[in-house]
Amino acid sequence: MITYREATLMDAEAIAQLHSRSWQQNYRGIWRDDFLDGPVLENRQHVWHERLSQPAPNQQVIAAEEKGVLIGFACVYVADDADWGTLLDNLHVVSNQKGKGIGTQLLKSAARWSYTQDPKAGLYLWVLTQNTSAQAFYQSLGAVNQEVLSHENPGGGVSDAYRYVWTDIKMLL
Repeated sequence: MITYREATLMDAEAIAQLHSRSWQQNYRGIWRDDFLDGPVLENRQHVWHERLSQPAPNQQVIAAEEKGVLIGFACVYVADDADWGTLLDNLHVVSNQKGKGIGTQLLKSAARWSYTQDPKAGLYLWVLTQNTSAQAFYQSLGAVNQEVLSHENPGGGVSDAYRYVWTDIKMLL
């Protein structure tokens, strides 16, 4: 059985490992290999230790686990942007668990929590232009591509990303 709960500092290492593996699997050929093959794990360990030891007041991190093993997570920041609302900053699921509804449940859990914090805020995220499977996933849940912007990549370089938006978060509740 899969359980969903608020992540704690005890989850930082498992989240960092899943996050770095996801980047290595999904961003190869988009981001620099020397970053993905090098300091990506150390980078994510630093980020997740900081996020979970000193959480921002508008931050929520949701962990999905099965038999005590982390298999996915989502991180949102409520009211992150005055125009677009809540930022879904991360949503990652272990590759062999994809297609089982875990990502959908994580997204809906994040949306529910966000709605309780700010019912009028929309929800948005950034998806790399080359990440067509993520685009299809978010579109299937009602997200709309609003624009494309260039972003600096961790480890160097620049990539284009689409801003996907739900103007009415209630679509996900």
